[in-house]
Amino acid sequence: MKPARSIAILTGGGDCPGTNAVIRAVVKKAILELGLKVVGIEDGFDGLVNRKWRKLHYMDVSGILTAGGTILGTANKCDPYRWPECKEEGKAIHFTDVSKTAITNLDGLGVECLVCIGGDGTLSIGNRLCQDGVPIVAIPKTIDNDLRGTDVTFGFDTAVSIATEAIDRVHSTAQSHHRVMIVEVMGRTSGWIALYSGVAAGGDIILLPEIPYALESIVRTVTKRARSGKRFSIVVVSEGARPKGGSTVVQRIVETSHEPVRLGGISYVLGHDIEQATGIECRQVVLGHLQRGGPPTPTDRVLATRLGTKAVEMIEQRQHGHMAGVKGNDIVAVTLDEPAQGPRYIPPDHPLIASARSIGTCFGD
Repeated sequence: MKPARSIAILTGGGDCPGTNAVIRAVVKKAILELGLKVVGIEDGFDGLVNRKWRKLHYMDVSGILTAGGTILGTANKCDPYRWPECKEEGKAIHFTDVSKTAITNLDGLGVECLVCIGGDGTLSIGNRLCQDGVPIVAIPKTIDNDLRGTDVTFGFDTAVSIATEAIDRVHSTAQSHHRVMIVEVMGRTSGWIALYSGVAAGGDIILLPEIPYALESIVRTVTKRARSGKRFSIVVVSEGARPKGGSTVVQRIVETSHEPVRLGGISYVLGHDIEQATGIECRQVVLGHLQRGGPPTPTDRVLATRLGTKAVEMIEQRQHGHMAGVKGNDIVAVTLDEPAQGPRYIPPDHPLIASARSIGTCFGD
C-alpha cells in the first residue's frame, strides 16, 4: 500500500481574526476530498526549526470557525534566514541562517506541500523557502490589508468593524465635552484601516501614511468646525502617519523580529500639537491589539473559507510557489513573488479618498 499523502500548515506573523477559519477550511477539505493527512506546525517558523508539530484531525478543527486567534500559535520573531542567537547572557544578539535545519525537518515529515498563512513577512520567508526547493502554497493574512497580489486579506473587515465601532463610541464623548478625539489605528506603513474605518464612522480628519500631513491643515479644519458651532472633531490617524518633511513615531525596536520597527504614539504627538495651536482639549484612544482579537466578521469567515479551500485545490494542481489571492469576485492563484515585493499602499487616486474629500473630509494635505 502507498503511504498516505500529507501536507503541513503553519501560521506566522501577528494573530488575525479568521485564521482559525482558514485552518478549518484547509484541514476539512484536505481530509474529506483528498484523503490527506495534515500536520500542524506550532508557533510559525519557530515550530519548523525546533520540531514542534502535531497531526490535525477533522475534529481538531470542528467548532473553530468563529474563534479568534490561531489554534497553532504564531510568532513574528522567527525568520529561519535570520535566526536570533545569544551565546552568553547579556551579550549582543547575533543572527544566523538555520533555513537548512527547517528544510531538513520538513523533509523528515514527508509532506508534499507546506501551507503558509501570513502577511508580507511570513510570505517573504515562504517565497525564499520555495526558491530553496520547498513546495509552498500561501494564504494572505493581515488586518493591515497591505499585501500585493490580492484585493483584500482576511482579517481586514474585522479590524475595520472594530475600529469603526470604537470611533462611533468616542463620538458622543467628543461632542459632550467639546474635545478633539484622536483615534489611532493599526496599519504600519499603509492606511487601509484608517481610511475605511474613518469614512465608515464619519471621521472629520483622516491621516494616512500615504498622505503626509501639514499641521496647519488640521488646525484649520478643527478651528473652522469650532467657529461654525461644531465644537468637537474626530481625527482618525494611522499609526504610520507622519507630517510633511517629518518621520513616523517609533514606539520601540525589536531587534529579533523580522519587522523590527514597532510604530505607535502618533496620536499623542498630534494631540499635543493641536492643543498648542487651537487651545482645544484633545484626548487620545489607541486601539492597538483590540483590532486583532475576537471573532471574525461573517465577511472574513466567508473569505477565509474560500481562500482555504482554494489553497487545497492549488496543492492538488501542484501550483507551488503561489498564493491564493482575491481578484474582484474571484479567488485566483498569484505568484509568491508579488507579496514578496513589499507592502501595498493606498494609491492617491483611490476612489474612497475622492468620495471622502467630496463630502468635506480633511486628509491633512
